[in-house]
Amino acid sequence: MTPKTAAQQVAEAKAQLENLTPDQVEAEVAHGAVLVDVREDAECAACRIPGALHVVRGMLEFLADPASPRHLSQLDPARRIILHCASGGRSALAAMTLRQLGYANVAHLDGGMQAWLAAGKPVTRG
Repeated sequence: MTPKTAAQQVAEAKAQLENLTPDQVEAEVAHGAVLVDVREDAECAACRIPGALHVVRGMLEFLADPASPRHLSQLDPARRIILHCASGGRSALAAMTLRQLGYANVAHLDGGMQAWLAAGKPVTRG
């Protein structure tokens, strides 16, 4: 197997996913999609998208797997799940992970929190 860089892995993931704009994410969340923030605790403490479920990327598999004793009920493979991070790399990789766990209706916020902020969308600070 030929090694791949992190950037190559992210590019491959984005090529296979729905890459949503902030406007698209906002509309889907208004219609019941679950928005999942995969950033680290400190990042979320500084600035969050209101209503986003915080699931640290390193725990995603355990919290999203319905067979896991740590499964979060909000992470339902039958629901529309949209992930976001700071710039879109971690969320793209996380979306691919959810697909491997059987989540069929997964997308991510392309550009992450940076794109959300640039679009002037609402946030909670502190």
